[in-house]
Amino acid sequence: MSAELHLLPKSNTDFLPSVLNAIGQVLPSDKVLPLHQPVFVGNEWNYLKECLDTGWVSTAGPFVERFENMLCEYTGSKYAVAVVNGTAALHIALQLTGVKPDDEVLVPDLTFVATANAIAYTGAIPHLTDISRKTLGVDPKTLQVYLDEIGKTTNDGFINRITGRRIAAIIAMHTFGHPLEIEELAAVASEYGLTLIEDAAESIGSFYRGKHTGLWGKLSTLSFNGNKTITTGGGGAILTQDESLARHAKHLTTTAKQLHQWSFYHDQVGYNYRLPNLNAALGLAQLEKLEYFVEQKRILAKRYADAFEGLDGVTFVQEPPHARSNYWLNALILDSTHSQYLEPLLQATNDKGIQTRPAWNLMHTLPMFTSSPKMPTPVAEQMVSSLICLPSSATL
Repeated sequence: MSAELHLLPKSNTDFLPSVLNAIGQVLPSDKVLPLHQPVFVGNEWNYLKECLDTGWVSTAGPFVERFENMLCEYTGSKYAVAVVNGTAALHIALQLTGVKPDDEVLVPDLTFVATANAIAYTGAIPHLTDISRKTLGVDPKTLQVYLDEIGKTTNDGFINRITGRRIAAIIAMHTFGHPLEIEELAAVASEYGLTLIEDAAESIGSFYRGKHTGLWGKLSTLSFNGNKTITTGGGGAILTQDESLARHAKHLTTTAKQLHQWSFYHDQVGYNYRLPNLNAALGLAQLEKLEYFVEQKRILAKRYADAFEGLDGVTFVQEPPHARSNYWLNALILDSTHSQYLEPLLQATNDKGIQTRPAWNLMHTLPMFTSSPKMPTPVAEQMVSSLICLPSSATL
């Protein structure tokens, strides 16, 4: 399987029936197929029953710490703090890295809305960036050129000359589980004094240059929503290599309550973001099967790649160079001469019970972010008009 996105050789076949036929070669035709559904084939029932039998179902209980420890063991992170969802994880990560109201935070224009929403929660402003055709994540090279054009380094940090605001951080999102060029982006962030936060919500089980995603940012975040590679029902986590940040993250997400046998003393405004034991029990059972899930998803991706090999006008999105992707969501990209087929393809597949979806609406098209600062985003704009996500469950 090729290690990068590519345009497949041309043929003269009728496009729409050919794409539907290729999908049909991969997927079963006798049932409705969700885009992504959870798989429960491990210790889920046993661990959940233990929670119910012992009564430890809320934010206190042994499975939370066990889940956090196993996240560290699998990813290689020194610390993990489990929280109620990936958005909460991003919110806390931004606070802990010193993002202030009226700061700007660089974020891809093509991302799930939670990434930009978390910036808004802090009172900061999303500054929208373009992506790479190769990875679908932030492109370090084009970003560096853009920052040279619009910014200046001062004693107060890196300043946007156009708005006069500080650009405090960058959130790097690993789109559909495919690692972006995170090592290269980390170097750009360092050059301009920007804090790097990784939104690894979709990429548990993905590696870049042999290192798990989420290990380059000062803080990184994961999601375990029901549609992710592993799930806790609803949940997320913060990863960091800094012990003091980990302690502070756990404190803030537990209502900032000082530990005491009976006193309720809270020393700052905190959040009720801690993951319940019941959810952590489910997550632990899922994490024990993660490598199996990733293996199955990579087999499915190879079947898609083979089915679309040689088909005119379409690109199957494959893992970028130097990466091992979890293939959270498989995706096709229509070339510019076939982008008019996006809506017919979505209609035809969904009519057949095959749940397909386009890319997210670009952040700058949403009413709350239309006035956000933005670099030119030609690649993101092409993707939103030509990308279609395919069923990607590990059971397929």
